[in-house]
Amino acid sequence: MSLAVAATGAFGADVLRRLAVDRAVDYVLTRPDRPKGRGRQVAAPPAKEVAERLGIEVRQPERLVGVELGVETVVLADYGALIPSELLEQALWLNVHPSLLPRWRGAAPVERAIMAGDSETGVSVIRLVEELDAGPIGAAGAFPIGEDDDAGRVYDRAATLAPTLIDRALATDEFRPQQGEPTYAEKIGPTDRELDWSRPAQELHNRIRALSPHIGARAELYGRPVIVWRSRVVAGELKVLELQPDSGRRMTLDEFERGLR
Repeated sequence: MSLAVAATGAFGADVLRRLAVDRAVDYVLTRPDRPKGRGRQVAAPPAKEVAERLGIEVRQPERLVGVELGVETVVLADYGALIPSELLEQALWLNVHPSLLPRWRGAAPVERAIMAGDSETGVSVIRLVEELDAGPIGAAGAFPIGEDDDAGRVYDRAATLAPTLIDRALATDEFRPQQGEPTYAEKIGPTDRELDWSRPAQELHNRIRALSPHIGARAELYGRPVIVWRSRVVAGELKVLELQPDSGRRMTLDEFERGLR
């Protein structure tokens, strides 16, 4: 079976790396290089970096209209753009989505699951359709979210599970419709990053770990703006474990407090 992978971000890159261990990947379809960071230096997307390390051909069209796929199957994970109907008709598209669909359709399924305090999530491999994350399910698997698991840990577990579920979806002839009322995982915005210390400890902890280690929750501590990366709830109270002052390095709360003396 000829197979391509459409991936751009870190989760898609991790799925690509793990899938390529046992399956031949004809090429990787990814987004063009873009300026990143404070310096706005042009950089390759994570999936391109992984593909080049693995010696896989990389294709980076600015627009997908008119693209000829030339493969039977495309595995899509964290690609970051809508796929036009003319491409959906050229091949079987399997979308690797890190949630138990129809819960948390959309851009930030892991982050929203943790913010909501979900104790379980998983991976759904669906046949891609034009409606957002609404395709029938070919395979799915669940795993628990621990009380202190952050988004990085959950994404890692999802990527580890993905190749097995892709194999199952490729082997099945039965894609079942999604069952239940959908919930939507909106993209993380600036207000999602703000911590209000008056909120309950568990809610704050969930927000902090949902945004770690890739985005960061913002707050003011001792009158100084900081990004909070790790926390824990102890006896009903929030304990900050790791933070980062503006223009500074990550450090423990003790290190931060010593610097204030």
